[in-house]
Amino acid sequence: MADAPAENGPVDADTPDAAAEVIPEPERLHGALVVRVGDEVILHADRAGLLDLVTKLRADGYWQCIDLFGVDYLTHPGRGTLPAEIAPERFEVVVSLLNHNAASRVRIRVQVPADDPTVPTLFKLHPGTEAMEREAWDLFGIVFEGHPDLTRILMPDEWSGHPLRKDYSIGRIPVQFKAARTER
Repeated sequence: MADAPAENGPVDADTPDAAAEVIPEPERLHGALVVRVGDEVILHADRAGLLDLVTKLRADGYWQCIDLFGVDYLTHPGRGTLPAEIAPERFEVVVSLLNHNAASRVRIRVQVPADDPTVPTLFKLHPGTEAMEREAWDLFGIVFEGHPDLTRILMPDEWSGHPLRKDYSIGRIPVQFKAARTER
């Protein structure tokens, strides 16, 4: 019976095998890769498309930017939370947007290279990001192009460097002890 022809006719070598696994295209929203973790929606955007993505999300009802912060992954390069399509960089800018009508939120993650730590500002779309972008610049050195006042917000104006970078040397303040009195 091993030599009997198949019931549906001969198998053509050029037709895909029915048992072959079809890999679906990754989900995208406005061009950004979508990753869902439980109820959380994470969009992975590139720097060039960040403003366009946030503009489209604003039209979708994501009117409020509730958070924007920087992350330095210098000492954690093997993080496993990025999809294979996204090349990890040293820095990351994370933006959280809220849609009150749909009671939903979206987190946007943007990879930022160490040799060009720049991201377009979201100030014109979300004026509330002004202080958050200044904080990310002050502490991580991530430049927000087009920001109206990218100056220090937490560190003194004369401070040199960005203290939350993983390669920033930790300074030491010498502790001075006074000699104990010997007279009583």
